Amino acid sequence: MGNGEIAEHSHRFFKTGKGQYGEGDKFIGIRVPAMRKLARQYRGLSTDIVIGLLRSPVHEERLLALFILVDAFKRASLTERELIYKMYIDNTQFINNWDLVDTSAEHIVGAYLRTGDKTPLYNLALSDTLWERRIAIMATFHFIKHHEFD
Repeated sequence: MGNGEIAEHSHRFFKTGKGQYGEGDKFIGIRVPAMRKLARQYRGLSTDIVIGLLRSPVHEERLLALFILVDAFKRASLTERELIYKMYIDNTQFINNWDLVDTSAEHIVGAYLRTGDKTPLYNLALSDTLWERRIAIMATFHFIKHHEFD
């Protein structure tokens, strides 16, 4: 499904050059609508495979994993939601570009923390890691959409 022209554009768009925020990220050139379709097609994929995708050096594979996790979280029981949240938090080093964070943090981290202890959110906000700080910010969108502004 990859496309070399799209991959090349993504390398520039996501700033993958030396010293840039996406340094070293690899793209194969699959557009987001196709990724969303794949996520629906592979709904229910095993946790081990999803974690493998999330830890991939290929950006689109990480994005696919996050689309699958967001979908699973929305359908999950409370116990399953906790497991998905923990999987997400345990793998933040792979959620390392703005699109990866922006498509997932609100729907997993924000949704999970909205009714519970907010300490993990503050810890993310104080992180030395740019992407963990962004996760904290984007997670608050879930609160905002529920008119919770504290």
